[in-house]
Amino acid sequence: MLVSLCLGVAALAADSEVWTRDVAYRQGADLTGYARERCKLDICAPTDAREAPVIVWFHGGGLTQGEKEVPEALRGKGMVVVAPNYRLHPKVKSPVYIEDAAAAVAWVVKHIADYGGSPDKVVVSGHSAGGYLASMVGLDKRLLAKHGVGANRLGGTAPFSGHTITHFTIRKERGMPDEQVVVDEFAPLFHVRKDAPPMLLMTGDRELEMLGRYEENAFFWRMMKVAGHEDVTLHEFGGYGHEMTAPGYVLLVGFVKRVTSR
Repeated sequence: MLVSLCLGVAALAADSEVWTRDVAYRQGADLTGYARERCKLDICAPTDAREAPVIVWFHGGGLTQGEKEVPEALRGKGMVVVAPNYRLHPKVKSPVYIEDAAAAVAWVVKHIADYGGSPDKVVVSGHSAGGYLASMVGLDKRLLAKHGVGANRLGGTAPFSGHTITHFTIRKERGMPDEQVVVDEFAPLFHVRKDAPPMLLMTGDRELEMLGRYEENAFFWRMMKVAGHEDVTLHEFGGYGHEMTAPGYVLLVGFVKRVTSR
């Protein structure tokens, strides 16, 4: 059983899993004020895990709300699940929440071996705003490079109904309406590249989703294929709206097992 003494955090053990809560993933001068409150993560690991696959799960909430959570559907699957918080609009503006996401993933790569996970089997995922953050961290190499981590070291990314254009909260920060499409450095589409880690894209039904979320993911999928990426798939869950996590979790578990077994 692994017990973390880091930062005075106590690990709570159940019969089949070990929880470590509120671990700070920013240190020193980076951990002040609002960052001290939000830049923390929880870890749920199988008891006696050794070099297990890892899922980093970012919560949704439009970059304006939400709390870290380990989805019940991802527990008991032989994987270490890490759930970070990140700072939120309007207390911060872009790119702070994106940079927090990258800092959390970099922390995982550097430290997850202490909790039974493999730093070479890390898949980044999340729903809605969390899916957007997962895509940005996996695609924009600059974000992880600031922490000395290569983005292509990740096992894969699996956004659930995430923006591939610039996020609507970032556009609102600029005074733009939801319907005004922007693709700039804060859009996953801007960072399409052949050599990115494997990607699993999932959305709800195109007629039930938010503001063309399926169509922008479909365009992103097509552009990744045009760029020559060989491991990117897109799933549309018929009959589901934006809250399409139930079937998504099933595909996510299979995706993690596949890409981390290489």
